[in-house]
Amino acid sequence: MEGPGGALERFRAICMGFPEATEVEAWGHPTFRVRDKIFAAMGGENGVGSFGVKTTFEMQAGLVATDPRFTIAKYVGKHGWINVRLDEPNDGPIDWNEVRALVTGSYKMIAPKALAARVDD
Repeated sequence: MEGPGGALERFRAICMGFPEATEVEAWGHPTFRVRDKIFAAMGGENGVGSFGVKTTFEMQAGLVATDPRFTIAKYVGKHGWINVRLDEPNDGPIDWNEVRALVTGSYKMIAPKALAARVDD
């Protein structure tokens, strides 16, 4: 299991690697934005770290139905957002390739088309 600081730094590195990405603290947690629109956020509850990203509704339903690490995000879940638990001991090691893929998908949904086109899947 990776400590919360290490997970945040790796998550931050992924998010900040996108064109025009910025980090803004909101609600006591780091959010990652492109042209002031949030594409990812880091958070947590009860000492368990998590991150949130936007997905398609189909992906949201599939992930939530098949893996307990995924939950529909409060408030913005109706727009396809999910939360992903990062450091629950029973979850095993973090799959950083999966994290990168989820963040990439979210960025490409939120970013203007010209910026999204500059990002490989």
